[in-house]
Amino acid sequence: LMYFYASKREQFSIKVMQATEKEGKTLIQYDEQLELCKEIFVNKSKDYGTSWRIMRPKSITDQLFIKAQRIRTLEEKGITKVGDGIEGEFQALVNYGLMALIQLTSQSVDEANLSADEAKAMYEEEAHQVRQTMLKKNHDYGEAWREMRTSSFTDLILTKILRIKQIEDNRGETLVSEGLDGHYTDIVNYALFALIRMNE
Repeated sequence: LMYFYASKREQFSIKVMQATEKEGKTLIQYDEQLELCKEIFVNKSKDYGTSWRIMRPKSITDQLFIKAQRIRTLEEKGITKVGDGIEGEFQALVNYGLMALIQLTSQSVDEANLSADEAKAMYEEEAHQVRQTMLKKNHDYGEAWREMRTSSFTDLILTKILRIKQIEDNRGETLVSEGLDGHYTDIVNYALFALIRMNE
């Protein structure tokens, strides 16, 4: 009612304030979910070491596909008999996506050559870049993702994975589309958005 009777200038101010509040809420929720994913990554690095460093990006892409496909199956069937539920699989998508970005920049190796602290630092560096991309895209597209169903994020992630597989089959060459890093970045952000929506 107050908005209805406000002047044009006041209406604009109200919209700006509401947008700022939404963006602030998004950052808090985003950082919260990312921190939970990082905690899982760090704990697994301590338990298993950094054995994932031997994985080539193609292998990580296949792991992403398995996780995303399992989410879609769980969404359709509504029950799980083994392992993590949907939330755990979205967290795995975040972590595998960031591992893929690390491997793109530092390449795979023949042995686990990082300490847990070094792996954490690399994870945080890639996560920061992914977060920056989210901020830019969220500015351009607004909070449109908040109106999406969780299942739509699953489908978008699967679409991105299939595009990655096609690019990999083309030996990394693209004509007009973004490269592998852009697709992996989108997968991480879609998974984090899904986690936010699931926990609201």
